[in-house]
Amino acid sequence: MRRARALVVAVAATLLGVPAPAAASGGVAGDLDRILTGAALAGATVAVDVRDAGGVAVYQRNSGLRVLPASNQKLLTAAAALEVLGPAYRFRTTVRARGGDLHLRGQGDPTLTVARFDRLAAAVARSRTRFSGRLVVDDTWFDRVPLGLDWSWQDESFGYTAPVSALTFAANERFDTGAVEIRYRGAGGRRPSVTVWPPTGSVRVLNRAVTGRGDSVRAVRAHGGRTVTVTGSVAPGRTGTALVSVPDPAVTAAGVFRAALRRHGVTVAGRTVRGPAPRTARTLATGVSAPLREILRPMLKLSHNGIAETLVKAMGRAATPAKPGSWPTGLAAATAALGRLGVDTRLLTMGDGSGLSRRNWVTARQITTLLTVARRRPWFPAFRAALPVAGAADPLVGGTLRHRMRGTAAAGNVRAKTGTLTGVNALSGYVTTRDGRHLTFAALINGALTSASPILDRVAVALAESTGTPGAGPPGGKRRDPSPGRKPR
Repeated sequence: MRRARALVVAVAATLLGVPAPAAASGGVAGDLDRILTGAALAGATVAVDVRDAGGVAVYQRNSGLRVLPASNQKLLTAAAALEVLGPAYRFRTTVRARGGDLHLRGQGDPTLTVARFDRLAAAVARSRTRFSGRLVVDDTWFDRVPLGLDWSWQDESFGYTAPVSALTFAANERFDTGAVEIRYRGAGGRRPSVTVWPPTGSVRVLNRAVTGRGDSVRAVRAHGGRTVTVTGSVAPGRTGTALVSVPDPAVTAAGVFRAALRRHGVTVAGRTVRGPAPRTARTLATGVSAPLREILRPMLKLSHNGIAETLVKAMGRAATPAKPGSWPTGLAAATAALGRLGVDTRLLTMGDGSGLSRRNWVTARQITTLLTVARRRPWFPAFRAALPVAGAADPLVGGTLRHRMRGTAAAGNVRAKTGTLTGVNALSGYVTTRDGRHLTFAALINGALTSASPILDRVAVALAESTGTPGAGPPGGKRRDPSPGRKPR
């Protein structure tokens, strides 16, 4: 009777999405049980899977339960892109001429900064300085669906949900793509100064901010429009930046390119229009991005949504070269690549590449499968190097983990991808234990009422501090994973 009652409780807990009771155990399993069954996670769904380097289970809790991954989705996108496109893949942007027209053709490069547009313009100037026709924008490499189908419309104006386009631009060296920087500075008068970078007429700024105390400035673009309203207060002399998406990245990119042409003495008499570049047009300049293995660094370390979604469409174009890259074709190509890597795609749903979608569903076991197989792929050094490093202060090293786990055994040790949405926190990656074991872990929490990131940090630190015999399973005895459903292959 006691055994039957325990089984009923475990099944009920699983169906309700709460952690099932675990047998008492010591060592790291006991530590993780105590961390993951605290009051802060009451009612939340907790999915954890920990494996040694050979894939042997060290700890499991609901590891087969499908949960929202938030930006842990980028681990899947990165691995799939490395498989489909290859680590040496580069984006190309070309400038061509036919008759009096100048054609600017993009292939989705998310790293086209003002400086790189300037180099393209300089190359054009060396060939020709006057065009009597139009500047023709060619963004046909991708389809013209700019936003994820189930992204929140309330987030439309923010830089992290900027439209995706085959011709786009990056506002800065962080490669914030498809968005402009609203730069502000508190002044002596009532209004702080506000400028837009890169300079563009594709957005109109309405400055309603005031000079006062602190910094509470917000910049929001009206839904479906180009007016950016700046509100809030900023102290005199204090500066800041807000990222705002533009309604049409291709139009803004064309404006940035026109300005670069003018700086180099090149004039284009006609207006800017859209259209495919003729095959017979003569190539005047080509801009080539850094290879994918380097572009993955800002994507994973800074959790860059724009790069992730661009890679999805690039995979779609690679899989179906005769058609524009799209989310449907790209996600299908990514899912197929993950299946070839051994991920059980029967339990996988991909709604986008960045993790913004709430149609992304994954299990902790699928993530550890991917991370384990990745170790054996030739692109693994680039993949590992792109992951945030716990406690590393440099944003391009520590990324989203730069302020976390400092002063612990996890600092400088844990390399993992974070994930954050309202009600979702995740942390998955690699850690070396105190006695030198290499572990792979995935920890995802859905439905906590407050941020569960501190709890996930405690999980990573506990793993970093742990000791035990490699391949022996959890210290204190192997216990059954209370997960329902089929086990991944």
